[in-house]
Formats: sequence, C-alpha cells, structure tokens
Amino acid sequence: MSIDSRQVAAGMLEAVPLVRTLGFEFVEVAAEADGEVHAVVRLPDTPATHNHVGGPHAGAMFTLGETASGAVVLAAFAHLLDRATPLAVRADIAYQKLARGAVRATARLGRPVAEVIAELDAGRRPEFPVRVEIATEEGKPTGEMTVVWTLRPN
Repeated sequence: MSIDSRQVAAGMLEAVPLVRTLGFEFVEVAAEADGEVHAVVRLPDTPATHNHVGGPHAGAMFTLGETASGAVVLAAFAHLLDRATPLAVRADIAYQKLARGAVRATARLGRPVAEVIAELDAGRRPEFPVRVEIATEEGKPTGEMTVVWTLRPN
C-alpha cells in the first residue's frame, strides 16, 4: 500500500478546521511492509492549548489522539471514500502523566485493512479500533487512547 502522507495531511487540514485551529503538525503517515498503517501527529507547545497547570489541555490531547486515529483511517481507506464514510463510533482515553511541552500521538490501525474491506464488501458495516499512544517529544508516555471507527456505506 502506497501512502502519500502530504495528501493525507492536506485532506485532514481541509476537512477538519479544528486541526488547523489547534496547530497540529502531521509528522508521519505510513504503511509498514507488513501492511500496518500508522500516523504520528504533533501538538506544539503553545499557551493557547495549555490547561490550568501549564501542560497541554486534556481536550487538546483528546483531539490530538482522535486526529492521529483519523489520519490512519484516511490513509488506510481513502480509496473507499466514494462508497463509504469513515466515522468515529466511540473513544476511550487514559491520561497517565502530566505532559510538559509538545506532545505526539502515534496511532496504529488495530485490524488488517483487508479484513475491514472484506466486511464492507460483504455488506456489513465494519468497526475497527485504532490504538493511540500519546507521549512527550522525548518519548515519555503521557496517555493512551483507543478510537473505534466504522465505515458507513454511502
């Protein structure tokens, strides 16, 4: 699977104005040799996104994780957008440690792409998890998240 990370980033920035508002940066969107799709999205350290103790606001971190998960979904299933709409179904987040400075969310698709597409082809509405690790620039974990997505047939 070939992924144009610039195209994914541009698509997310155009389709989701909040991503631009919060200043997210798309660091990487890629597919591994084994077919795993992942994305890394960065939230710069700016006072506008801080909470009352000077770290990134929980809402900004949630949005960062959800955005990284969306980048993975777009990268994996963009070729299906003419027949299915990706939608987040639910999300669970655990804030583990106060973050300081910029943070990165690394998202990975939790099911094989072919398996999800096979369900859609069979007339079902597939659901699939995207797991997200949130960490400081130095790699210290600050949170984790799972976003369950679906592909709703158009």
